[in-house]
Amino acid sequence: MIEINNLVRKFGNKYAVDDISFLIKTGEIVGFLGPNGAGKSTTMNMITGYLSPTSGTVKVDNIDVFLEPTKAKKKIGFLPEQPPLYIDMTVWEYLSFVFDLKSCEFNKKAHLDEVCDLVKIADVKNKLIRNLSKGYKQRVGIASAIIGNPEIIIFDEPTVGLDPKQIIEVRNLLRSLGKDHTVILSTHILSEVQAICDRIIIINEGKIIADEKTSHLNQTLGQNNRFRVKIAGPSREVLNLLKGIHSVTRVTQDGARDGDAFTYIIEYSGSVDIRKMIFTALASKGWPILAMEGVEITLEDLFIKLVDAKGGNK
Repeated sequence: MIEINNLVRKFGNKYAVDDISFLIKTGEIVGFLGPNGAGKSTTMNMITGYLSPTSGTVKVDNIDVFLEPTKAKKKIGFLPEQPPLYIDMTVWEYLSFVFDLKSCEFNKKAHLDEVCDLVKIADVKNKLIRNLSKGYKQRVGIASAIIGNPEIIIFDEPTVGLDPKQIIEVRNLLRSLGKDHTVILSTHILSEVQAICDRIIIINEGKIIADEKTSHLNQTLGQNNRFRVKIAGPSREVLNLLKGIHSVTRVTQDGARDGDAFTYIIEYSGSVDIRKMIFTALASKGWPILAMEGVEITLEDLFIKLVDAKGGNK
């Protein structure tokens, strides 16, 4: 559905996007991750045809975005980080304007009613956009992106500035849109991808440093040698004992005290399971283990490891 080959964008002597290539298939929900300034928005703007590349190609359904821009853009709905809303219009007036701008061939009222119902803004369609909350304004932006029922929807930082309740609502909306569309979600918030996407592309300093299914990233970076354990015993002495066990690389105290017990995060190196050594050492001191569980590696951990591995933390 989207094919990017050797895409480059320079601003002066600086590479904002540096020779990236990837393919997104029909129906995929892809998270495009990276820190601020990594090249995410520049890439999104080139995919949508808002920005020309220095070199390379972008094809949407085998249509070159730069050779046949009008034809390609009809297949794309785009929500930039700051939705270009006309705040002195009502919601309905604005969506009607966007409908006409896109030269849609659907029945206007039926289509806009459907869009309003989908993004849950029917109750505010007669209100001025300037009087809407940030969450509702974001929904209006999403509505404008899906008018015309484009096959591809691209969202650039769709939850920036929203409160927690609004973030959950927008996430649920994006997940539902992913059932019938190819979706690209550009964000620097790693939990967004965890909640919505089934594939992750990570970019840093204009280069792709990972392209993997969300569920496979842990395997990509190897075994996760970390677990959480609750131990009843004097915390300072327990910490010293744990730190002295062979292969343990780091121990931190996690959470509040529970009676005479504390919780610790233990990290270790190598492939040897050290739980038996920990059990034996604690038992010799008479300090019982009350709970133990593995700690899954987070996307934050993955990103830091990937950037470090590629030398992006210089």
